Amino acid sequence: MEQARGDIQGSNTSLAHAVLLRGRKGLGKFSFATSLAKSRLCVTPSAEGEACRSCLSCRWFEQGSHPDFRLIEPQALSAFSTISDAPDDIRDDSGADAGAGSVTRSPSDAGTESGGAKTGKKPSKQISVAQIRELADFINISSHQNGCKIILIHPAETMNPAAANALLKSLEEPPPRTLFILVSHYAQFLLPTIRSRCRQIPMPAPDPATAIAWLKQQEVKDPEMCLASAGYAPLGALEFNDENYLERHGAFVKQISMPDNFSPIVLAEEMQKSDLPTVVNWLQKWCYDLMSFRMTSKIRYHLDRSAAIKSLASGIDPRAMATYLRTLAETQQLASHPLNPRLFLEELLFSYVTVLSPAPVAQRE
Repeated sequence: MEQARGDIQGSNTSLAHAVLLRGRKGLGKFSFATSLAKSRLCVTPSAEGEACRSCLSCRWFEQGSHPDFRLIEPQALSAFSTISDAPDDIRDDSGADAGAGSVTRSPSDAGTESGGAKTGKKPSKQISVAQIRELADFINISSHQNGCKIILIHPAETMNPAAANALLKSLEEPPPRTLFILVSHYAQFLLPTIRSRCRQIPMPAPDPATAIAWLKQQEVKDPEMCLASAGYAPLGALEFNDENYLERHGAFVKQISMPDNFSPIVLAEEMQKSDLPTVVNWLQKWCYDLMSFRMTSKIRYHLDRSAAIKSLASGIDPRAMATYLRTLAETQQLASHPLNPRLFLEELLFSYVTVLSPAPVAQRE
């Protein structure tokens, strides 16, 4: 994160009108983005470019009422008073030190909770075109402190196609003194034209020793195992310290580690109400470990499942597994809004069984 901050601060005088913070979930990109926004709005930042936390602008930001800042996010996130209140299946990668407080949202976001209560619909996990269009008035008025205006979009890949195209128009004709900060866990799912109009800042993972030391400070029971399970993303590792999350993950992995004994239909039925992008991610990590052990004899994520991985990896066809991994990567974008969650999972799980059993087999029930 310090390297990323240095990259931005090193060119403050020529900072692009749009910045894309990209990296895997659980690295603290949202925390970094809110910190960046706060420092850019600060009236008296430090020599290092950090917010003073005492000026009127900083107080506005911490109270969630800064007139020159807008946060655009899916209704499923904005339905909560703060990011940290969101449940695990839709929680972003913000940390306890995000410092964003209750941030200023767009009018559509602000009315989500009451609107959802009236319609009875589940909050959307997508950013709508209405949310992007509502930024027009904010963009076209002058800033309250004769400074810049900042729009934070998180996660950017959750914009639906209409919203993405609406944003592209603003990026193609950038309004004066307005900074767009896009946070993305899956930047490859953004329109290429959006990526090309942003200054892309890769957000690196900390070295394992530093991450483990931090997790120990958070009183994580098994920091090494949790960090590996989360793909070495420290904030993601906190989820694996939650007994409920760990139990659900463990039960899923246990079943897919015994392909001869589990039923894709039954497992799909059990998991259909879970957060599907999370389930796809679990399957991706498991298959990655199978492929990795098959090719290099190394395990990245499931250090505690080495026996099962060794047993299964020896029999897989690397080409078939590589194809399936590509399918999972493409499926990740569709996982947030499948037409039928159960059928969506059934297809993935039957394909998984086929990859592990190249010879024709009868469908298991």
